[in-house]
Amino acid sequence: MQQHYPPEPIDQRVVHHLIKNQEELEATMDVSHEINLLVQEIQRLGSKNDDGQTSVKFGVLFNDEQCANIFEALVGTLKAAKKRKVINFQGELLLQGVHDNTEIVLL
Repeated sequence: MQQHYPPEPIDQRVVHHLIKNQEELEATMDVSHEINLLVQEIQRLGSKNDDGQTSVKFGVLFNDEQCANIFEALVGTLKAAKKRKVINFQGELLLQGVHDNTEIVLL
């Protein structure tokens, strides 16, 4: 006959760690999804440059109604995509008006 022992209490630090890891995973998945949407929008709005890469001006992307409906934080998505080397643009941060003519290039 099998003996049944009461389950060991769960360390709350372990539970917190697991929840934090799950939240980080979900955030990463959300960022990846946003970046994929960004790539689609750059392809939709952009054109091929002399190097054969697709590019679009920041102002075109920022002022597009469909992009406004998709991206809650376009600048944050651009920054994340640049960090992951999906796109490239001059500077660290793009601001409406000031950087409207800055080219965003798909890599």
